[in-house]
Amino acid sequence: MPLSENLRGILLMCASMAAFTINDTFMKSVTQTLPLYQTIGLRGLIAVVGLGLLVLATGAFRFRPNGRDGWLILLRSLADVAATILFLEALLRMPLANLSAILQALPLAITLGAALVFGDRIGWRRMTAILAGLVGVLIIIRPGTEGFDRWALLGVASVVCVVVRDLSVRPMQGQVPSALVALGAAVAVTVMGWVGASFQGWAPMSAPEAGKVLGAGLFLIVGYLTSVMAMRHGDIGIVAPFRYTSLLWAIVLGLLVFGDLPDLWTLVGAAIVVGAGLFTLWRERRLRLHRASQPGLQG
Repeated sequence: MPLSENLRGILLMCASMAAFTINDTFMKSVTQTLPLYQTIGLRGLIAVVGLGLLVLATGAFRFRPNGRDGWLILLRSLADVAATILFLEALLRMPLANLSAILQALPLAITLGAALVFGDRIGWRRMTAILAGLVGVLIIIRPGTEGFDRWALLGVASVVCVVVRDLSVRPMQGQVPSALVALGAAVAVTVMGWVGASFQGWAPMSAPEAGKVLGAGLFLIVGYLTSVMAMRHGDIGIVAPFRYTSLLWAIVLGLLVFGDLPDLWTLVGAAIVVGAGLFTLWRERRLRLHRASQPGLQG
């Protein structure tokens, strides 16, 4: 039995979150001993080579995007560069699970962004869920308290950039190859890494460090592809909430690799954010069931 578009998008999103979180784990580990931008540049080079071979194998280079799609690919790539810098700078100084908890606001932010940019209808119930998610994020970062970490604000800023990145995919024509979109982002991030490394400097790399960079690059390739594909299958309001699975990966990997566990307030805030995201998923499904018979129904 063929998968529905929504289920395909959900599975791709779950795979994307696993791949990106494993990549983050490699990056957090290797940047303890190697300069950040050197690591970004080397990891990006691996991703560009891998994605480039995939684009060649699929013949995607023969595709010529129209002017509108070309600008959208550029916008997505620049947003990815900004998101990468902000996220990795925060990751260097924060526990993996804490930063991942902040990122759980993405489904809600994307739902709100889709309503603001594309006119997707959003009613008071889902708006309440978005506001609840905002409260959850504030509990996680706790501004004005001793537990507040200013680096968490970089995590919040990276969420905004990822919203721009993901929403820029939606208006693209269906024939734009996902591998080509992913390659554009990988090239932009890699160039940023090499430029930054020219200022930050380079350090000799051991075999274990090289292995970590290679692992990060390979999982980044998987994350890029599945992320682009996920946002092009099914409804954003249904697919996006499954980003929360990254928190489970982050908690497990953070404990196993770094010995970190999020504190109680972080878990409480994350639970509120994830719960709000799951509510939007449930509400969207219910709306889809009633929309045909009650076209005026809002969320």
